[in-house]
Amino acid sequence: QVQFVESGGGLVQPGGSLRLSCTASVSVFSFVTGGWFRQAPGKQRELVAKITRGGTANYGDSVKGRFAISRDNAKNTVYLQMNSLKPEDTAVYYCNALIDGIPPTPMYDSWGQGTRVTVSS
Repeated sequence: QVQFVESGGGLVQPGGSLRLSCTASVSVFSFVTGGWFRQAPGKQRELVAKITRGGTANYGDSVKGRFAISRDNAKNTVYLQMNSLKPEDTAVYYCNALIDGIPPTPMYDSWGQGTRVTVSS
C-alpha cells in the first residue's frame, strides 16, 4: 500500500505563491501519472493538476496559467508551484497516483492528511 505525505501549505495573501510537495512511500511516480487534488469546505474533491510518466502536464481550467506541476523521481516526489493565488484556491490539497481516463481517477483509496492552503488578505 502506497502512502502519501503532503507539505508546503500555509496562509498567503492574494497574488502570492506557494510550493507544495508530495512524497510517496515508494517510487510510484516513476511508473504512473501523479496528480494534485483539492477540497474546499462543502465542496467535492477536484483534480487540479496531473503529470504523466513521460512528463506531460495538464491542469484544471481554474488554475491554468497559474500553477505548474513537476516531478522528481529520485525523491519520489511531485511538486505543485502555485502562483497568482486567489481566495477561491483556498482548500486542503492532496496528492495521489492516477488511473488515466476520462476523467482520471485516484489509484489509491487511502489519502494523506493533505496540506491546507488559505488565500486571504
